[in-house]
Amino acid sequence: MAVFARCGSQTLFAPRLYSAAVRHFTHGTNILYQTKSGQGTFFSPLQKVMLPPDAFHGKVAFITGGGTGLGKGMTNAFSNLGAECVIASRKLDVLNHTAEEISSKTGNKVHAVQCDVKDPESVTNAVSRLIEVAGHPDVIINNAAGNFISPSERLSANAWKAITDIVLNGTAFVTLQIGKELIKAQKGAAFLAITTVYAESGSGFVVPSASAKAGVDALCKSLAAEWGRYGMRFNVIQPGPIKTKGAFSRLDPTGIFEKEMIQRIPCGRLGTVEEIANLATYLCSDYANWVNGAVIRMDGGEYVSMAGEFNELRKVIIYKENCNKRLQNGKLLSGVLIS
Repeated sequence: MAVFARCGSQTLFAPRLYSAAVRHFTHGTNILYQTKSGQGTFFSPLQKVMLPPDAFHGKVAFITGGGTGLGKGMTNAFSNLGAECVIASRKLDVLNHTAEEISSKTGNKVHAVQCDVKDPESVTNAVSRLIEVAGHPDVIINNAAGNFISPSERLSANAWKAITDIVLNGTAFVTLQIGKELIKAQKGAAFLAITTVYAESGSGFVVPSASAKAGVDALCKSLAAEWGRYGMRFNVIQPGPIKTKGAFSRLDPTGIFEKEMIQRIPCGRLGTVEEIANLATYLCSDYANWVNGAVIRMDGGEYVSMAGEFNELRKVIIYKENCNKRLQNGKLLSGVLIS
């Protein structure tokens, strides 16, 4: 659907008509309702910790994929709030660097444990090490992930397995192994999984990831129903696009998709690691003790903005004041044509 504005006898493509000094309605990073300011002005991220200090004092948080990106950001947030953190991934050198960096800033212990989540034996060993160094966890965050972009007709069985083994099987192995240990110890805990908005909507070109993360959503909702009796809660965050070094360097190395992503997000910007970390700490805190089985979308409105053809009307700019001063031919905008 193309959107055009009619000015007298002249038809012009609407997005090119905008003038920041007049009332208008569009989307993107520069303009928003009746103002020359961008959405970023209204929805600028707060770089502050949401919960009170020591909200996790005396608690242990276990974070897979905790060495980089979102995992590192969440580890930093939990550590700042008093938690003793244990971070896990395959790359022990990266984990050690992150653990030292965060611990030196927060003054709280951060342990590094090597773990390949797709290997059940490695998971068992990592969980044993977790309990040995820090005790049974109060918070478990499944954040380990893998992804690549490919036309689905080119996917091999190995390509499919490479992603689903990490995302779905890895999450299941970690969750079940820790869950069994918690049940034996008669200890409750808060579990959180990080998936994606396209786990719900589906997405071309990342079918293994979309399928696996949809499975993670179902896993968490199922265990929320079953293991509540053991004092365990399970929730999910579905982030929209977050600019992290790892994800963007792999999936968007040229940066050509970043602008397109921003243009379809009503809040007019990408999300931040700190925003996800704030939601993660809330969901795993005692403030959220009655939140169980929730799948929370945090995407600046991207998901809803892509549903329904009439959302394209965001691109229409309607001049109602002083249009004759803004158009070169001096004629008022008489209406809007959609064709």
